[in-house]
Amino acid sequence: MSSKLRDASAGDSDECALDMSPMIDMVFLLLIFFVVNSSQAIVKQDSDVRPPIASFGKKQEEKNGRIVINVYRDGSYKSERGEPLSSDEEIFEMVKKAKEANDLVSYKSKLHLRGDKDAVFKFSRKAIAASAKAGVEQVIFATYSTDK
Repeated sequence: MSSKLRDASAGDSDECALDMSPMIDMVFLLLIFFVVNSSQAIVKQDSDVRPPIASFGKKQEEKNGRIVINVYRDGSYKSERGEPLSSDEEIFEMVKKAKEANDLVSYKSKLHLRGDKDAVFKFSRKAIAASAKAGVEQVIFATYSTDK
C-alpha cells in the first residue's frame, strides 16, 4: 500500500516537495498563544504627583507585582485606581488584598511609592509601615531621571 502511495506521489521529478502549510499554521498558533498569555503590566501615573529628580536612579524592569500608592504633598494617599486611602488601616487592607492577588499568580509583591517631591517623608513612612505590616518587603521609590 505504501509503495503505491509513494509511486503516485513521486511524479516525474526526483525533488521532494514539502508542504509548508502545517508549519505556518503552527507558527501562527504559537504566536497567538504567546500574545494571549503574555501579561503587560502598566503602572498608571497620577499627574498630580510630581516625583523627585534622581539622576542616579535605576529603572525597574519588572513591573509585575507592583502595588502603587500615590503620596500627595498635603499628606493624602490614593491607590493606583484613584481610590482615596484616608487611614493606615485602609492602606493596610488595600496592600493586603493586592498582595494576596499577587501571591495567587506567583508575583513578588513590591510597594511602588509615588511620592510628591514637596511631600514630607513622614507621609511616605506611614505608607511603608502599613505595607510592611501587610507583608510587603520591597519598596520602589518613583523618581524622574531628568527635570523634563
